[in-house]
Amino acid sequence: MQTIDKSIINRIRGSGAGSVFSPNQFLDLGHRSAVGVALHRLVKAGKIRRIRRGLYDLPRSNPIIGQTAPDIMATVRALMDGSHAQWQFTGAYAANALGLSDQVPAKVIILTDGVPRRVALGKLVLVFRRAAPRNLLGAGTRAGLVIQALRYLHGSPDMPKHISKLKKDLDARTKKDLAALTPKLPAWMRPLAQQITQT
Repeated sequence: MQTIDKSIINRIRGSGAGSVFSPNQFLDLGHRSAVGVALHRLVKAGKIRRIRRGLYDLPRSNPIIGQTAPDIMATVRALMDGSHAQWQFTGAYAANALGLSDQVPAKVIILTDGVPRRVALGKLVLVFRRAAPRNLLGAGTRAGLVIQALRYLHGSPDMPKHISKLKKDLDARTKKDLAALTPKLPAWMRPLAQQITQT
């Protein structure tokens, strides 16, 4: 294996299975064209997977189904890397990511102040939807994910159970971030956030 190939695969493996990356993350190792050729060789050798043009991952393996689908969170981070735009998962995916729902949507909505677009990843579609700043509170953080999940679950008869789970599962940093954002939340959501963050 050529030196640049080794350098790239070592960095990828250091990030762990499920990591998603673009050629831009390896430009310190060589010219863009050399990086592109090296990634192509690594795909051909079966060491990494090409998700779509300009996007690769180190797939996780499952003893039953073989290679798993690309990690959605890692994929969006890689897509938004270097864009300077804010982004936040919303809807069913936000609830699922926090363990509040078993529903895995075929279309994942991501709110952003950047460029709206659709990205197809096999059967999964990522929809980047332009949103006002008030809908991007806590963008890119776990606290922001909680806010979007609460919005999605608004009116659910299981809300007390969801609040109890979040209160138990969320780490101290997320609760602190959520508490700081609480005054900016819609009036109906503030008591829910307070229940989650109170000690």
